[in-house]
Amino acid sequence: MSYAGDLTPHEAWKLLEETPEALLVDVRTEAEWRFVGVPDASSLGRQAALIEWASYPSMTPNPDFVAQLQATGARPGQPIVFLCRSGQRSIGAAVAATAAGLGPAYNVLEGFEGTTDEHGHRGWQGWKGAGLPWQQG
Repeated sequence: MSYAGDLTPHEAWKLLEETPEALLVDVRTEAEWRFVGVPDASSLGRQAALIEWASYPSMTPNPDFVAQLQATGARPGQPIVFLCRSGQRSIGAAVAATAAGLGPAYNVLEGFEGTTDEHGHRGWQGWKGAGLPWQQG
């Protein structure tokens, strides 16, 4: 595996609770942050870093992703937890961070909203579905 591994939403929250230097990074798009919401780590004394992995609507990869991650203060040896909509883009982010010598880098399984249900709706899985703190963007 080219990154530290996958965590369930609850495992990710536990890592953030137990490791004050751990960084939570939401790699979804600005539109997703604004209209769907963002994870809320304020009870832990911090907030998620918001860095697009790809930009909407073209979903063109962000060429400055690693530099923007480094600008948050991310450093080698610091756990970084990556979150996207369903746990796919965050894998790419974790791989890129690891390749840049940052992390250990983790992917949150099911992301912020998870997959769609039988009615085509999201939010029953992932960070939101697990009942973890979030706020409307």
